[in-house]
Amino acid sequence: MDGGSVVIELEKPWRDPEGYRRGRLLEAKYEAELALKFLEEGLYRNAAGRAFQAWKALLAALAVEHRDKLAERFKGVRTTRDGRRVHLADFVVAFMPTGYMLAVAKDLEEATGLSLYDLTNLALSLHEFQYNGLDKSGVYSRYPFIDLVVEDIKRVANAVFEILRERNARYISK
Repeated sequence: MDGGSVVIELEKPWRDPEGYRRGRLLEAKYEAELALKFLEEGLYRNAAGRAFQAWKALLAALAVEHRDKLAERFKGVRTTRDGRRVHLADFVVAFMPTGYMLAVAKDLEEATGLSLYDLTNLALSLHEFQYNGLDKSGVYSRYPFIDLVVEDIKRVANAVFEILRERNARYISK
């Protein structure tokens, strides 16, 4: 450890679902806090990336709670980096691949009653902005103006905090 930093190693969800869930919830909280801090500093692309990561972590935490629902959609087997073969639903929960996030959000929205699909679209737009920045032509990014980015970063971060407050109050201090 350097300078008091803490390293949290996430357990795989098929080994310790509750430990994985707790770790992802903490990750969501910290990433959302960082997004707002970077936003205050005018670091828009970094803030967008942190908001995206916060949302991705939150989806993963919710996904572990509804793994059986996801298994209905995500069938098949994947091989992990360590060579272990796992059900595709477990792979999606563990890694939350960007390309699966909308499908996961749709299923989780149905399972939880939370508004996840539209916010997942916002998070994905912020992820795109993180790499491409503003684009007045609308070709490389969906954001032609910074005020739209700022609004979406706040919307995603605040949605993370609200969901954490509603469902997992013991994991947050905001």
